[in-house]
Amino acid sequence: MTASLDHVSARTRRPVGPRPLYAGARTRTGSRPLAIGAATGPLTTRTPVIHIATPQLQLSTKPSAVVLRIARLQGPIFRDAAATQSGLSISTVNRQVSALLKAGIVRERADLAPAGAIGRPRLPFEVNTTDFLTVGIHIGLKVTSITTHDLQHRVVGAIQIPTPAGDSAEQTLTAIGLSARRFASRWPSQRVLWTGVAIGGRVAEGGLVDHPRLGWTAAPVGPVLSQTIGLPVSVASHVEAMAAAELLVNPEDGPGSFLYFYAREMVGIAFTVDGTVYTPTAGPPVIGHFPIGATQLLDPKRTGQLEPAVSDTGIVDAARAAGLSVEQIEDVHTAAAAGDDTASAILLERAEVLGRTVSLIADIFNPDHVILGGQAFTDTPSTLPAVARSVRSTPAAANRDVRVSRAGASVQQQAAGAVSLDAVYSDPLAALALTA
Repeated sequence: MTASLDHVSARTRRPVGPRPLYAGARTRTGSRPLAIGAATGPLTTRTPVIHIATPQLQLSTKPSAVVLRIARLQGPIFRDAAATQSGLSISTVNRQVSALLKAGIVRERADLAPAGAIGRPRLPFEVNTTDFLTVGIHIGLKVTSITTHDLQHRVVGAIQIPTPAGDSAEQTLTAIGLSARRFASRWPSQRVLWTGVAIGGRVAEGGLVDHPRLGWTAAPVGPVLSQTIGLPVSVASHVEAMAAAELLVNPEDGPGSFLYFYAREMVGIAFTVDGTVYTPTAGPPVIGHFPIGATQLLDPKRTGQLEPAVSDTGIVDAARAAGLSVEQIEDVHTAAAAGDDTASAILLERAEVLGRTVSLIADIFNPDHVILGGQAFTDTPSTLPAVARSVRSTPAAANRDVRVSRAGASVQQQAAGAVSLDAVYSDPLAALALTA
């Protein structure tokens, strides 16, 4: 269930299907992705075979995707029930289930067949969570998380590493790719299908990323990671990926519009409309420079801007300026929990500033729902009522539905997982055909 604040309590549809976009790369069409034990060996000297896909970040309407989604959310399920739930004809469901069974994406549960049932349509089917994995990578300013996910979008394994400080983006990305490859090799018996990358900044065609805070311009995130890991790669803006992860958890919330607001070391927003994350051509909206007005404890450098004031680094700067001996954001949380009034006041002011910003943006977009994600919200639940009061501080927002992300503290992992599964969830048969 979605946590609520005090009661505290987008996207344009794009064509479905992965597209090879990196100039000079050869699209993987005839070879299966490395069954990852093989991917842990030395890189070959031949021309790398890579594939970079543009994630769709939507609830796909392709029949195979619809049937897979029904199996993921309600399986084990019988074919007639799947037809009723999906609105597809029974013949369409039969065709799709047969194709998905052949591909191995779903499996039948003969042990759950009703007594006396005859024929395969009376065998319930479910997602195959045993034989396939994907790799999710969330590249943060300071920390990079690497996860493996089954076809239910569940985290199977996870590690965190400091984001490598290379002399170039390529060096940093190669180091991340090697770590991901080694980590995925822990599951040698499973077929690893895809890598999904969630990252801040602007993601352009071909998995190229502009990330000002990392100092990257047109960094070849997709090409380098695809070559290093040996898998197809999808790359998405991390806030858009987080919004997509929310859709995966509860697709029944797809109808209507959602504003997703993220805050941790960076701040950002995404907007979903009718089950599709809206992705502007110019990239996700940039809000880190938004003015915040006068502050008491926040923003000791007087930047007047949102991100420097409310980011984790900004909170540590504010705490030090106020005389606290802290090294990282966790130290501020610890001090507040121990009763330090200054630390508590800093976190409360952060909540109020974030709430006012959410309220301003929500008044512009006027969404049906607002979802708050990131550790700026989830790590300080005691300040959520202050966020809610600030969000509802204008008459237009008096009854606005404001929620905390279902992903909680694992939001970065869930976002990367959503991107890693995007191709499979958008068009499962095409995705497996590409990697067969």
